[in-house]
Amino acid sequence: MKLKDLAKEYDKLQKKYGAKELDSIYNGGCAINPEICFVFMNPTGRNIASSKEWKGLKAPWIGTKNIWDLFFKINLLDNDIYEKIRAIKGSEWTEEFAEEVYDNVKKHKYFITNLGKCTQIDARELPDSIYKEYLELFKQEINIVKPKVIILFGNQVSSIVLEEKISVSQVRKKCFEKEINGNKYKFYSVYYPVGNGRFNIDKAIEDIKWIIDKG
Repeated sequence: MKLKDLAKEYDKLQKKYGAKELDSIYNGGCAINPEICFVFMNPTGRNIASSKEWKGLKAPWIGTKNIWDLFFKINLLDNDIYEKIRAIKGSEWTEEFAEEVYDNVKKHKYFITNLGKCTQIDARELPDSIYKEYLELFKQEINIVKPKVIILFGNQVSSIVLEEKISVSQVRKKCFEKEINGNKYKFYSVYYPVGNGRFNIDKAIEDIKWIIDKG
């Protein structure tokens, strides 16, 4: 089983739960034993790679700005790449620049994914039931990539992946060990740092730095 084998299943769920005019967004970065796997909620149409005309990487956060602030501030993005991201509009990202950004992600040995791969037009809230439809595929994804540490962003994603009710404010810097198909992984729950969670980005940065330092 390879990551590309999961794409067909993601595309089926896009047709079921996503915007019909947009493509699924899969994942990106270091896909072989990364130091960290970052798990977000689901993509939106702000990611220009979701356009059916886009033939490059179908990876998270392409054509956006705010999340790259976080990766830069936790020292997981080189300054020259960050400055390029800051200097251009989202619509000005090219397929070649997306490759350049994700080559830098690979260099820093992390992997970026979403629990739900169904792209929505906007940042509408999705019910738990949709995310749960992705849970088994997510577990397969993790067992293919085999990250050393997995960071889950927000209460909803954390609760579904860990399969227990999670409030990030109550479990900051707490390690959850969970077995997935015979392999043990370390999970941390961190504040969601973008969108409505933007005001929590400093707490997210603090906690991720602590997790990185802890090793």
